[in-house]
Amino acid sequence: MVLSRFWLVIFISSILFIVYSLFSANTYTIDYVLNGKKDDPILVSEKYAEQLPAFIKDSIMNAPDQTMIVDMDKSNADTTYVFKNKTVKIYSGVQKSDGLLPTCKSTLLDLIIPLIAYLAFFCGLMELLIISGASGKLAKGLSPVFVKVFPSIPKNHPSISYMTLNFAANFLGLDSAATPFGLKAMESLQEINPDKDKASDAQIMFMCLHASGLTLIATSIIGYRAAANASNPADVMLPCIITSFIGTIAAFLIVGIKQKINFKSASLVAVLMSLIAGIIGLLMYVSHLDLVGKNYFTSNLSALILIGIVAFTLIFSFINEKKFTEASTTVYDSFVVGANNGVKTGVIIFPYVLGMLVAISLFRNSGLFEIISNGIAFFFSAMGVNKEITDALPVALLRPFSSAGSRGFLIDSMNTFGADSLTGRLSSIFQCSAESTFYVIAVYFGSVNIKNTRYTLGTMLLVDLICVITAIFVAIWFF
Repeated sequence: MVLSRFWLVIFISSILFIVYSLFSANTYTIDYVLNGKKDDPILVSEKYAEQLPAFIKDSIMNAPDQTMIVDMDKSNADTTYVFKNKTVKIYSGVQKSDGLLPTCKSTLLDLIIPLIAYLAFFCGLMELLIISGASGKLAKGLSPVFVKVFPSIPKNHPSISYMTLNFAANFLGLDSAATPFGLKAMESLQEINPDKDKASDAQIMFMCLHASGLTLIATSIIGYRAAANASNPADVMLPCIITSFIGTIAAFLIVGIKQKINFKSASLVAVLMSLIAGIIGLLMYVSHLDLVGKNYFTSNLSALILIGIVAFTLIFSFINEKKFTEASTTVYDSFVVGANNGVKTGVIIFPYVLGMLVAISLFRNSGLFEIISNGIAFFFSAMGVNKEITDALPVALLRPFSSAGSRGFLIDSMNTFGADSLTGRLSSIFQCSAESTFYVIAVYFGSVNIKNTRYTLGTMLLVDLICVITAIFVAIWFF
């Protein structure tokens, strides 16, 4: 219900603001909101050539393509005059994101189809893990801990192994594998959900832990920083790990208190301490590496783990081939069945993702997001907050709505202020230590047709806020 109302508020307020901007003469045309593409120039006016200053008119007429560009400052959008059919179209500024119709197209072609491919492959592997018995062994081994965190899940339930693989994939930065494992976990949890339209306690806990974004290898962030000529692209690794770890602990405590989980459990404390010790050990190891060593470690560890998962699944399935025979199938046929289920899941979640991304497109292109972002930045500036911090806030504000959008702000901040500036580094930490909250909710709950997400959205946004505040303190501490 909360998500539905929030979606409606974004949609309706964006539309009203777009209409107001048009009729108040603040906007010349709203066609770009429907048909424009990201980074396209925006049409701000159209005049007859005679209405322009003489020097501009003469420059346009003498230009080979009858086009004149004013202000070649690459950090700002140029103003362009284009003469055609007796009028001069004036463009200034660039579009923040794709319009409504291009968003519909890109959601299918650039997001859903690749996602379906990932789902097909990894759901095929999951089917092998199920029939071979590997998932059951993993669930049995982890049950003592998971029954403390998820008390409503029966002991040795298959969802335990799926959630474990999802957490592991997120931890190692394997986004392509994390989503299929996570969707399989949601489907498994839905089977024991007494109210199929309402999110269960276990599903809420899983979603909030998943969205807290605990990551060890921030491969993509390191790649963006390397492309921006950072002196040490991997220097944000430790701040990213600390920030995302605090976010994960915060998510666990907030949801745990709500669900009255026993935090004094010996097994739970032991696992938590082991996790902390493991992270500290890895951090100590990485901190002793030089730049080349860090880049080599971060670029290969995640890939090796993913290849290891694939190899283990296939080898374990081959060793236990008799179980496939008992199930009247083969290893390959089981993979195909799982892949088919992955394709079906991708088709199911498409409308949920589409609805959310279209709303976000309107929200950004309407100008509302920019107004809110500037207002928050002004508020913090008035409180005396460092300008380098406020310059990075757009990444944090957009991250819950759109990973691609916040990534654009991240790259822009590094290009504008420098990859080694506090703004560039803080933007990197913001991007790494949070999740695209609204996208994740749409995908995961949409895959099992849950309509009432209860307190999931509020908790995830609160965790996002905690990560933002933590990231600021950690960035100031480190840099």
